[in-house]
Amino acid sequence: MWRSIASNALTLLIVVLIAFAGVIAWGKREYAAAGPLEQAVCLRVPSGSTMRRVSDDLASKGAISYPSIFRIGADYSDKAQQLKAGSFLVPEGASMAQITDLITRGGASTCGTEVVYRIGVNRAQMQVRQLDPATSAYVETIEFLPGEEGVETPEAYTKVRGETDTRYRVLVAEGTTVWRVVESLKQADFLTGSVEGDEMPKEGMLAPDSYEVRADSDVDDLIARMQEAQQMRIDTIWAQRTEGLPFDTPEEMLTLASIIEKETGVAEERRQVASVFENRLKRGMRLQTDPTVIYGVTNGVGVLGRGLRQSELQSDSPYNTYVVEGLPPGPIANPGLASLEAAVNPDTTPYLFFVADGTGGHAFAETLAEHNANVVKWREIEAQRASQ
Repeated sequence: MWRSIASNALTLLIVVLIAFAGVIAWGKREYAAAGPLEQAVCLRVPSGSTMRRVSDDLASKGAISYPSIFRIGADYSDKAQQLKAGSFLVPEGASMAQITDLITRGGASTCGTEVVYRIGVNRAQMQVRQLDPATSAYVETIEFLPGEEGVETPEAYTKVRGETDTRYRVLVAEGTTVWRVVESLKQADFLTGSVEGDEMPKEGMLAPDSYEVRADSDVDDLIARMQEAQQMRIDTIWAQRTEGLPFDTPEEMLTLASIIEKETGVAEERRQVASVFENRLKRGMRLQTDPTVIYGVTNGVGVLGRGLRQSELQSDSPYNTYVVEGLPPGPIANPGLASLEAAVNPDTTPYLFFVADGTGGHAFAETLAEHNANVVKWREIEAQRASQ
């Protein structure tokens, strides 16, 4: 009898062990297999969260079917204690193993809330946007002009600033002046420190680009990044310049690029505009470009906000290219990459003149007679718009 009981117990133990091994094998397959998520979702992991909370949240979002297997798998792979706070984009069909890796490897958040500070030529704008997981497109939720008279900081923005997983980005537009960038950064409450007057970067030496920053990082570090990026662009592009240019130094390239930047916002025109200025330089003609005169009036501070006066067009300012020959003494703005490239690789054209054509672009001309005819057309367009 005891022998029979022992035999049955052994058989039962074997069955249990086989079943247990089967469960383990099934669990491993489920953990590694594609998940049930039919549409990407944004998973927010607050600071101090646990794998249990995360697994329950994932289950409620339809990203996993078995929260317990998710937790066991994370523990088995020694990642249960490596949970990182942040907002993570969980892609369609992600396996539990992939999700575990996503929320434990660290790095910047990949979805959720992002504060974007856009520094433009005339003003700076603060935006708050959310990534829509379904479309991978950002949806703007808040917009305001920090530091502007009568503009209050929205409460919703203050709430976002208090969240630890909010991301921050500074966008600097092409054609901004150093003064505009530095002054605008003073209104970025997610940055610390400031740039003093004697520490102002040289005009043209802040690279227009998108910069991701951390909350409470130092503004000096961001300025240094912008300067390093612009210097790297200058060095690279100057080394790739074409022969026969009517200037000899990378500093002169930067100056011309800044004029090109201020003269046209149409990407397809930059090399044509560059050709006009370089054709004029080669012939000893004055550049006769309004943006340089404006810079001489404002010194790059603020916006002129009116048309140029005859006295300003006849002044002896070194930036008055209607009077002085050659390039002005330095850049008049921060040029972008495309304008730098255009300055050393212009189109080959016979053009010596250009004027606005009413479409946002310009009409180019080889002779003064052609140019004067284009100017007449532009004046007619201006008159029609003024009468509407």
